[in-house]
Amino acid sequence: MPLSNAKSWKPFLDEELEQPYMLALKEFLRLEKNEQKTIYPHSSNWFHALEATPLDEVKVVILGQDPYHQPHQAHGLCFSVQPDVGIPPSLRNMFKELQADLSIPYAVHGCLESWAKQGVLLLNSVLTVEYNKPNAHQGKGWETFTDKVIQTVAEQNEHVVFLLWGNYAQKKGAQINTQQHLVLKAPHPSPLSAHRGFLGCKHFSKTNTYLKQHNKTPIHWTLPKIAGPI
Repeated sequence: MPLSNAKSWKPFLDEELEQPYMLALKEFLRLEKNEQKTIYPHSSNWFHALEATPLDEVKVVILGQDPYHQPHQAHGLCFSVQPDVGIPPSLRNMFKELQADLSIPYAVHGCLESWAKQGVLLLNSVLTVEYNKPNAHQGKGWETFTDKVIQTVAEQNEHVVFLLWGNYAQKKGAQINTQQHLVLKAPHPSPLSAHRGFLGCKHFSKTNTYLKQHNKTPIHWTLPKIAGPI
């Protein structure tokens, strides 16, 4: 589990990768592969969120739960799917809120790579999943590792916006210092809960207002018409 392509994170996370719980997680994943189980995303994308958004560039953190569990979807960024894949329901509701909040037209694809390149850390709590088995890798160690990622962002960076959608994300982000950072909470964008307050939360405009107040470049939320390479 090397972080060779996420150099800015290495000084803070390399030791974490050698902790007993991470070694146990590594062994679990090796055995799963030996049993010919299909794991998403591909191992080259397990740390893609960290590779796409260097630590010193993180301005916004969006927390997800675990990766999509169907073929060709997950590529290491929460809520994002690979180009040419149908847009999942939760992401569709995010686009709906973007339109209502900032008059941004619906995107024609669901690849959020352009957000990551602007400093939006798209972090799932669990970084792997088994095909067709949501939450299959929960409780195996990833949660502790991603807690460390969140802690690192909160300690090393100033005035970060944390978008915590749903109870799971809100519990995970409970220790974030709200005096140093902006924490915005809303129900999850899933069709099961979006109508309870995610739609209408205006988190995207609130994020940019806060960034501008702290002399940071706001996020250009409009996705490019054609998704870039992953």
